This record gives sequence, C-alpha cells and structure tokens, in this order.
Amino acid sequence: MAAAVEEVVPKKAEAEEAPAAVAVMGKSNEVVKHEPAAKIPDPIAKTGSKGSLDRDVALAKLEDEKRLSYIKAWEESEKTKAENNFRSIALLANVFLYKSSRYACFLDDGTLKAQKKLSDVTSWENTKKAALESELKSIEEKMQKKKGEYAEKIRNKVGLVHKQAEEKRALVESKRGEELLKVEEAAAKLRATNQAPPKTCGCLGG
Repeated sequence: MAAAVEEVVPKKAEAEEAPAAVAVMGKSNEVVKHEPAAKIPDPIAKTGSKGSLDRDVALAKLEDEKRLSYIKAWEESEKTKAENNFRSIALLANVFLYKSSRYACFLDDGTLKAQKKLSDVTSWENTKKAALESELKSIEEKMQKKKGEYAEKIRNKVGLVHKQAEEKRALVESKRGEELLKVEEAAAKLRATNQAPPKTCGCLGG
C-alpha cells in the first residue's frame, strides 16, 4: 500500500508541470491510469487571406469614392452649363423685347404699304395655284377616261383574238376527226376483203 502511494505522489508532481496520466486506486489496490484528453490545437489564423480581403475592400472603397467624385464634378459642370444657357436665353429675350418696343414706334405708312403688297402677292399666288390645280385635275380626269376607253378597246381585241383562235382549233379538230374516220373506214374495208394494207402505210412494218 505504501509503495503504491509513493508511486502516485511523483505522478501528481509531474501533473502540475504538464498534463499526464491520472493515477487512481482501484478496488484491488492496483493503480489505474487515465490518459488525459487530447489537446485540441488552436486554429491557425489566416493572416494572409485576411490581409488580401482587407486590401480588396479598401481598393473597392477607393474606386467608389473616385466614381462618386467624378459624378459630383460632372453634375456641377452640367448645372453650371444649364444656368449659363438659361441666363443667355433670358438676356437675348430681354434684348429682343427692348428692340421690338423701341422700333415699334418707327413703323410708318411705307411699312404698312409694303405689308399690304406682300399680302396681295400671297393672295395672287394662292389664286393661281388653285386654278392650276383645278386644270391639272381636269386633265387627269380626261386622261383617266381615255385610258378606260383604250383599255376597253384592247379587251375587245383580246376577245376577238380568242374567238378566232377557238374557230381555228375547231377547224383543226374537225379535219383530224375526218382523217381518223377515213382511216377507220379503210381498215374496215381491208378486214372485210381480207386484204393487207398497202406498204406505204407508216403504221405497219414489212
């Protein structure tokens, strides 16, 4: 029993310095050793990938800031252009109104007469145009009528040609029928007299 205790004491001292087997007395006065649980290794810090990610985030942020800066500069430029254009238009409008009001008082009878002459010219132009358009319409109607008459004559000629062609076809068919009838009569006569057809007949060999 004493020997077993002496063996356990050094083991306990060693346990203070580092994890070791734990000695326990069993029921049969035998020392039972329990191995300590395996130490789980600490996760290795991925410093390299984390640094690369931080750098990518920083670069993306810089790109966004740069893009927003460009957009802001473009917006300011466009606003300035729009304001300058508006001011220029307003200035021109004011100048035009000023000149119009200034020169309105200088309109005299000569200007009014010129305006009346221009109005007369416009009226004369419209009258002449209307007359010419009416004449053109009349000519087109006459041409359309003549076109219809000519087309009717052509259709009549086409009908006449078709009629003549039908008559010629009928004549050809009639002659063909007569020739066939003559051949049939000659063949019947040959059969009745037990004679051979003449050698000049192209339909028989010999």
